[in-house]
Amino acid sequence: MARADWRRIPTVLYPQEILDKAFRKASRQSDFVEDPDKYHRVRKQMDRMVQSAADVIDSTLLKWVDRWPSLNALSQFDQALIDAAVGNDKYRKSLGTIQWAAEQVRKIAGETQRKILRLRNIEGFHQARRHAYGRFSSILDQVSPQILWLGEARDILRLLPSLDPSEPCIVVAGAPNVGKSALISALSSGEPEVASYPFTTKQLHLGHFEHRRRAYQMVDTPGLLDRPMPERNRIELQAIAALEHIGDVLLFLVDSTEGTTTPLDQQERLLGEVSQLMSERPMIVVHSKSDIIENLPEGAETPISAETGQGLEELRSRLIEVIGADDVGDPLSLPENWHRNE
Repeated sequence: MARADWRRIPTVLYPQEILDKAFRKASRQSDFVEDPDKYHRVRKQMDRMVQSAADVIDSTLLKWVDRWPSLNALSQFDQALIDAAVGNDKYRKSLGTIQWAAEQVRKIAGETQRKILRLRNIEGFHQARRHAYGRFSSILDQVSPQILWLGEARDILRLLPSLDPSEPCIVVAGAPNVGKSALISALSSGEPEVASYPFTTKQLHLGHFEHRRRAYQMVDTPGLLDRPMPERNRIELQAIAALEHIGDVLLFLVDSTEGTTTPLDQQERLLGEVSQLMSERPMIVVHSKSDIIENLPEGAETPISAETGQGLEELRSRLIEVIGADDVGDPLSLPENWHRNE
């Protein structure tokens, strides 16, 4: 599966900006035509101007189609993200419509150039070029809603998280304010990435640590687990559906301190709900904020503290062991996607 690099999505111009850019470049093309005969010079000028304007419009539109990730090539997680953020159907239809517009512009340019070759007067050359410009404008006006939608979608998609499907991924879950983001920051090798999440007004924290040249990605679940499943709206349910498609292991945090935002019994119910949701993945339950826990619940797993670092190295080792990304069945072969130095 391809990795969606949302930050590389090109800027989407307004339709009038595309036309202005195309006609400006086309108007300069007449200066490059040299012919002592006015009849042949004007014909060549009009031909070149039509071709130049079409090239600018065509290349601009097709660049968007080429640079926007194909849904079929993306992971199920990325497809679910796009669907929740902007809608997969609109995504496909908008890009398809813009590709159609590029094809129409090329078709109009070809028809006009053939017409110019058949004409026998200078004014006819100018009229053919103006008529082509009008048809170009009409095509862009026709697909203006899709272009505007694409520009708005770009602003949303550029904020989405970018996960590498070839690397291990750890989903960090838990009730609000249990220390998910703090744990990711403490475990990360560098500064965690903060990205907007399409489902809520909150942000998504992405971090990673490295082991044997492999990056272990960590992603939190902000704002998705604040209320019982029956009370969640469609967007929140889509968010949860997206999370079902990622993660090699689920790391669930429990806050057992007296000042916890969410009562312990509610956290336990949430744990059961998440366990069912991601039943196919291994799960590790840890108690966060161990530096201020007075009485750890009986049977609780090893406590951790992002503040003091207690238990973090043990947790990191356990995550690596549970994921088993570097397990080698055949000692003569390297694991899939192993990083090689050329």
